[in-house]
Amino acid sequence: MTFKSIIWLFLIPISLAAQAPKFSNDFLNIGVGARGMALSGAVTASLNSVQAAYWNPAGLVNVGSKFQVSAQHAEWFSGIGNYDYVGFGKSLDEQSLSYGSISLIRMSIDQIPNTLRLRGPDGSIDYSRIEEFSVADYALFVSYGRKLNNSPWSFGLNTKIIHRGFGSFASAWGFGFDAALQFQKNKWRFALMGRDITTSFNAYSFSFSTEEKAVLQQTNNTIPSSSVEYTLPKIISGVAYNFKLGQKLGLLTAMDLEWSTNGTESSLLAMNRFNIDPKIGLELDYNKRIYVRLGAGNFQRILSVDGSGSRELSFYPTAGLGVKIAKITIDYAMTNIGNAGIGLYSHFFSIDLNF
Repeated sequence: MTFKSIIWLFLIPISLAAQAPKFSNDFLNIGVGARGMALSGAVTASLNSVQAAYWNPAGLVNVGSKFQVSAQHAEWFSGIGNYDYVGFGKSLDEQSLSYGSISLIRMSIDQIPNTLRLRGPDGSIDYSRIEEFSVADYALFVSYGRKLNNSPWSFGLNTKIIHRGFGSFASAWGFGFDAALQFQKNKWRFALMGRDITTSFNAYSFSFSTEEKAVLQQTNNTIPSSSVEYTLPKIISGVAYNFKLGQKLGLLTAMDLEWSTNGTESSLLAMNRFNIDPKIGLELDYNKRIYVRLGAGNFQRILSVDGSGSRELSFYPTAGLGVKIAKITIDYAMTNIGNAGIGLYSHFFSIDLNF
């Protein structure tokens, strides 16, 4: 694949998908790795671990080891959901110009009560008929990153296979592609990430029993039928700069801008055809061994509670710590994506192993 063909992937008119649903596969919008979450996702230009397969596969060439394993566990919404990730990456040549990886993401909410059979055949309520089910989302990433000879440019590609399961009621299979670019010059890094560049899709099938369908009809609920859901393309641009504060102190500053057509009026920068959502991150390091991180994201102009129609600025802060010991890196992040101000914090733990 030539450099020109990579550029072409970013020029596909996303307006072709204008009739598609605005939101789908939301679990793939969360992010992976405690470092990325602590920086509010402002890492498309700076990530140098196998987690780059999610954020920007062009950054895989910066991993720096022949083989790396990364894993994450998160308690989502203060333990309501579980969010897990594991990734494996390997250099594909002696010069480390190309890098491949396989990643698996899983998000699940378990022990959901199924009340469709709450009433018995005679109409009486029987709590023993309540069963539990799980809703689980899976995504498999097959990724490739390549440095363009000895130039400051690199590119990357993702192939995504998605599976969603809703107990015994429904399931879906999906497919999509990502493409990315990265440019490095001295202390500057620039990135361009195109997610779902060809418009991803999920094909749903449903399997309600005859009894369950009858309950849905009696309660005036629509019985769903097989359908296809589309995920619109979005572009993420990123920039990062490294400051040297002292002999052993360094500071990374980073900002990402997410460009989409979701039409959300509360976006910080909402225009007729595009929405722009910024993410900001700061990372202070001591001797490249100990890291302190702060971030801010999900900037919104929410409607004022006084009913005047005016809007107020809100955002979600994030924070985290990291420590590198020999070939092991351990990271922690705390976010309040659950609900700002109420305390439904989400905790992320991740580890990278280099071989």
